[in-house]
Amino acid sequence: MSRPSTSFTEPRHLPPLPRIVPGLVRVRKRRGVRRAIAWIAVAVALVESAGLLYPRARALALSLEETPAARGQRLATSLGCFSCHGPAGVGGTHNPGSEEGEVPAFGEQTQMMYVKGADDLREYILDGAPQRKREDPDYQAKVQAAALRMPAYRAFVSATQVEDLVAYLRATSGQVLPDAALAARGAAIAGELSCFSCHGPLGAGGVANPGSFKGYIPGFWDRDFDELVRDDGELREWIGKGALPRISNHPIGRIFFHRQAIKMPKYEDVRPQDDLDALVAYVRWIRAGSWRTLASADAHH
Repeated sequence: MSRPSTSFTEPRHLPPLPRIVPGLVRVRKRRGVRRAIAWIAVAVALVESAGLLYPRARALALSLEETPAARGQRLATSLGCFSCHGPAGVGGTHNPGSEEGEVPAFGEQTQMMYVKGADDLREYILDGAPQRKREDPDYQAKVQAAALRMPAYRAFVSATQVEDLVAYLRATSGQVLPDAALAARGAAIAGELSCFSCHGPLGAGGVANPGSFKGYIPGFWDRDFDELVRDDGELREWIGKGALPRISNHPIGRIFFHRQAIKMPKYEDVRPQDDLDALVAYVRWIRAGSWRTLASADAHH
């Protein structure tokens, strides 16, 4: 018997597809999400590891923030400024023969005794003193009597580096302060709590923090702050609790949050709520940036 021919146009009867249990689909989806998160964590770790060897690549990959004041602080270190002006510019280095008996500090409003404004700072950096002082015989006699004298860096720094140094010096001067009472009180509290020891001069950031996502403690000036703080509620939570669930509970963020060497302190148990509100107002004032014009203005204004 011959077999009947089958036309290719005739419908083919395929066996029914097996039913897939809906729960299995959900399990596979969850596994897919976990796998994706794991790969992202591996990728971030690779970027971080590569950044240790290739800092420029790390900066490009993670969009690292670098403020002028933070650059100025690093430059001051490389120029040996802290050898005479003391650690972090707090003074204390003995200077026999000088009127003060020691090299002056950068901060604690000491600058107002020596500096009229940003132009004076530039001249101190470039020529060792402003022209008006270099031409003053009495001042020159005091300089000659002192064992340590301010060097002139004109031959060693570029114009951009001078501006970075000025930004750092003005930020750490203790003279750039808000007018609003609540923010001004926050500035005083920030000084008591030494907030800028970690967050950099006037919150400029850049202090190294091994194990953290970007490798440094974030500042208050720019994008880093905006990524970590969406509103005043989150800012108050950072200050009060030292953590934010959006970051600390995130599948990837928590890895770096718990691994970082330096962690944000929890202040709600040691300071009243009014103090936390004042700190919020002060940090917000810094982020707003209105102080930038004050930082370039004369110190006595």
